[in-house]
Amino acid sequence: MQKQVLISLLVVGLPVLLIISCTKSSADQQTPQPGGGGCDTVNMKYAANVVPILQSFCYGCHGNGNTGGSGGINLDGYANLQPHAIDGHLKGVITHASGYPAMPYGLPKMDDCSINKILDWVNRGAQNN
Repeated sequence: MQKQVLISLLVVGLPVLLIISCTKSSADQQTPQPGGGGCDTVNMKYAANVVPILQSFCYGCHGNGNTGGSGGINLDGYANLQPHAIDGHLKGVITHASGYPAMPYGLPKMDDCSINKILDWVNRGAQNN
């Protein structure tokens, strides 16, 4: 009898929990919350939106003169970053796409909000704005 109850809870309860958790996290990422929560990924700008993300996740290895062990890739400054944005390499490494080295190297993937901010900037032409 206890096995049947446990199986019933798993069969009914688990899918419900997954649906609720997926719906909530998706809504949190797309809808700005009062008081600054949420994630705005529209009309991202290089200086205001992309540079702070690069400072947090990339410049430790790819900026501020630090390029040892990074394949010589320097992302510090628009002129250094823009070619990687235009050729698709930046998009590939931050999304962990097949065929690209996952970045940040040896660390967890960046949060979806940061990735989507960079992708918006790239998709709108990777402008120096």
